[in-house]
Amino acid sequence: MAEEPQTAAPAEAVAETVVVTADSPVEKLEEKEKTPAAPELEEAKPAAEPAGEADDKKPAPAEVITESVSFKEESNRVSDLPDPEKKALEELKQLIQEALNKREFTVPPPKVEEKPKEEETPKVEEKPKEDEKSTEVEASKIEEEAPKPAEEAPKPDVEEAPKAESAEAAKAEAEVPTAEPAPVAEVAKETVVVASVVVDDDDAKTVEAIEETVVAVAAVPAPESSEPPAEKIEEAAAEEAPSAPEVPLEEVFIWGVPLLGDEKSDVILLKFLRARDFKVKDAFAMIKNTVPWRKEFGIDSLLEEDLGNDLDSVVFMHGYDKEGHPVCYNVYGEFQNKELYDKTFSDAEKRQKFLRWRIQFLEKSIRQQLDFSPSGIGSFVQVTDLKNSPGPGKRELRQATNQALNMLQDNYPEFVAKQVFINVPWWYLAFNRMISPFLTQRTKSKFVFAGPSKSTDTLFKYIAPEQVPVQYGGLSKEGDPDFSTADPVTEITIKPASKYTVELPATEACVVLWELRVVGWDVSYGAEFVPSAEDGYTVIVQKTRKMGSTDEPVIKNSFKIGEPGKVVLTVDNTSSKKKKFLYRSKTKTSTDSV
Repeated sequence: MAEEPQTAAPAEAVAETVVVTADSPVEKLEEKEKTPAAPELEEAKPAAEPAGEADDKKPAPAEVITESVSFKEESNRVSDLPDPEKKALEELKQLIQEALNKREFTVPPPKVEEKPKEEETPKVEEKPKEDEKSTEVEASKIEEEAPKPAEEAPKPDVEEAPKAESAEAAKAEAEVPTAEPAPVAEVAKETVVVASVVVDDDDAKTVEAIEETVVAVAAVPAPESSEPPAEKIEEAAAEEAPSAPEVPLEEVFIWGVPLLGDEKSDVILLKFLRARDFKVKDAFAMIKNTVPWRKEFGIDSLLEEDLGNDLDSVVFMHGYDKEGHPVCYNVYGEFQNKELYDKTFSDAEKRQKFLRWRIQFLEKSIRQQLDFSPSGIGSFVQVTDLKNSPGPGKRELRQATNQALNMLQDNYPEFVAKQVFINVPWWYLAFNRMISPFLTQRTKSKFVFAGPSKSTDTLFKYIAPEQVPVQYGGLSKEGDPDFSTADPVTEITIKPASKYTVELPATEACVVLWELRVVGWDVSYGAEFVPSAEDGYTVIVQKTRKMGSTDEPVIKNSFKIGEPGKVVLTVDNTSSKKKKFLYRSKTKTSTDSV
């Protein structure tokens, strides 16, 4: 069901596509097609190299896993797998375990990007450069003009100003409340005389003295504390604090089965590996796409939705094939009903509802019908009836079908053991030729096509007649109080222009029940009771009559027997074609169900 575009297969691989249609006006399909040979996996080895270099450069030998071209399913028991497949399974499990440890299957919520706030930097008022230059010029003139004293006065400490600024910053930090009181600081004051030059209006220069007080703050060292250092306190607190609870490992389920840790898990992983020809990375990528798709599509809540029962006659489960696979029937001819067609495909919203209904039907069928244990049945047989199916001109149906096909291929790998197309019209064979190049050899090997006259015989090849619905040539019908799928059917082929009789013996008083049909009829049928006693009289149970193709498809009858004898059923095929004759019978001690 879930296949990727076709890849090259080994030259020996041959598609076993069975084409049994006999009613198509176009040429018959070739029953076998060969795929091109895959390129050589190993390149030619170079000439003699040093032993050490050869060991380093030579790649590991490639393990080739041949593609399966038979519809017969492989074993799901790990012990039965070839070594390369076992190795691929272990590698895939390792990748999944690493992804679970990193919680890669959990879709994180979308992050809201916050714009970082711009830090407000305090504006520093800068004096214009012209002022600085004028100040320097004035100071140099003062030094030239001022008289030099006998003894130079001590130069003011120019470095005290920046020290004052750092002291103020230290004081501001000290004001932050801490566990210990801030140490007391010693303050020293120093008066500095700064000379400035004043220019009068008449260009006369005078010198003025300006007194400035520079405050120097010296921090008193804090007394030594007897308490332990902060680092030791933090270490002790970390040891005493309880360890944080470990984050539980991610656990992912698909179809009710965990990806790891269960015997059914291997069966699920093998589906993905086989869908990708045991290419581990491709299979892992498929799983990583499927898990989030199931969450986005809302599979868990979808199972509880009420999507109506309008399409119950379009897709339904009925019976099992000869190997025990549940059989799903797809009847596209139902869409000839214009009201149903418009109700299903007339707009995008309705087509989306159809897709949800189809996925819901599949999910319920998987949970109710399949068994993912290594010895269980983990896939379906699909029967697609194309009788009266709308042609390719129905754009809406084609769109919905393509969408459903893509979903199934991408997210439901290896869920189809056999795909049987019955009542195939000529145009569908041409359509299949178009899509065939996009299908893998493994997928095409599961396809079987049958025209109208061969459909019943084709179904009986894979499904027993007691499991086939009456409308498709079998004897199975729901609600039958006398016969069920547990009652086996005998299948006989009657040659042209020949007669066939069936004897149903009875050794004691009882009621004999039987049901029969001849596919397509066009034969004569009669029934009578013949007693074992020589002097007994033959009783006509069903007068011989001609049965046509429009008569009831199945005849069920019974006869109450009071003495030992037998019921004889006679079918006379007067036509020039061989006929398929089906019947079954049972005896009862009462007539409650007759």
